[in-house]
Amino acid sequence: MSNPPGAPRRSAPAAPVSRRTRPAKAALSADALVSAALAILDADGLEAVTMRRVAQALDTGAASLYVYVANRDELLALVHDRVVGEIPLPAVGPVGAPVPHWRAELTTLIGNAVTVLGNRRGIASVALGDVPTGPNALALADTILALLAGAEIDDLTRSLALDLINLYITAAATEESAYAAKGEQGQTEESAVAEMNETFARLSATEYPHLVAMRPTLTEGSGDERDAWAIEVLLNGILTTPAHAPRSP
Repeated sequence: MSNPPGAPRRSAPAAPVSRRTRPAKAALSADALVSAALAILDADGLEAVTMRRVAQALDTGAASLYVYVANRDELLALVHDRVVGEIPLPAVGPVGAPVPHWRAELTTLIGNAVTVLGNRRGIASVALGDVPTGPNALALADTILALLAGAEIDDLTRSLALDLINLYITAAATEESAYAAKGEQGQTEESAVAEMNETFARLSATEYPHLVAMRPTLTEGSGDERDAWAIEVLLNGILTTPAHAPRSP
């Protein structure tokens, strides 16, 4: 039956879209989950990395993620290990091989680790209260132990030094992420120092005599200079403070 004169033409019904013509979903895997979580981390920070957000990014339901990870903590541990894998590691020899430049190489490695982890919006904090055992974290630990062998310290001291260095890297990188977040809100190193100076200038010498006496030097040195000094102190302390085996009860 034709339309009356002047009446709008009726459009033909849309042909059904076959599911086969729709873009196929990316295959799920633990690696795909980590990649999606890392993209969310870089865009919106650690708190934004939830199972629901990752599922949405992968166009699936949150329940399907639990086939690959037990929970959010396990997913974040995998993301952390992925980032640790971006830290450039120096070449080291087998057990017993000489390490003539161990201190310079270890200093560079620690600085690089802080930078890589600190640039990824809080992911370093995942290692707090835990011992990362992913393949990249183990490779980093093995490299640190190899370099410390050049210091010619005993094995117990070297073992404890590994823990201390990892703790320093985690704490320093977490702080660097925090500073970066403040930088996104407009804070600079100069403005932070100026604010601290204003606070110190208002202190009472009666209540805080040592802070007031030291005020001119409390904010001296750039962040990079302070970081370099901290690593020097860390390594000097390891070299001059041998560990003692626990006493038998």
